[in-house]
Amino acid sequence: MKPLSPALKYIICIGGTLAVGSLSGLVTANSIDTWYATLEKPSFNPPNWIFGPVWTLLYVLMGIAAGLVWNSLHDQGTIRRALTIYVVQLGLNATWSLVFFGLRTPTGALINIALLLAAIILCMRAFRPISPRAANLLYPYLAWVSFAALLNASIAQLN
Repeated sequence: MKPLSPALKYIICIGGTLAVGSLSGLVTANSIDTWYATLEKPSFNPPNWIFGPVWTLLYVLMGIAAGLVWNSLHDQGTIRRALTIYVVQLGLNATWSLVFFGLRTPTGALINIALLLAAIILCMRAFRPISPRAANLLYPYLAWVSFAALLNASIAQLN
């Protein structure tokens, strides 16, 4: 079997990450104008329209980071472990939307997002020896999820 081209690996990483984000968006969409609109939110809650563009950009950066790791010439076992952590954090990312918006459980989502933050940090640590640039591409994601955790905690407290 012929190995995948570097370009195809990037397409798989970016496309797969965007697909997970899209599935999360489907869960979210049903609650934005209904349940979420009824919640008391903190003063720093951004407008709803900002989330889509920000998450799209973050998913693209995440996919590029994963592609950099997959395309590296590093030891295959090390790459496989790093990408496994990536997939786990991506799963936690998707699960947060399901818990917060699907199950409508801000407190449960707060536990999920704490696990997600830990997984992002572990992913960055796994990516760094393989590709420092890949690890650095995850900083905006870490910052946004940190902000989302604060927002999640505030919503859980207010409601």
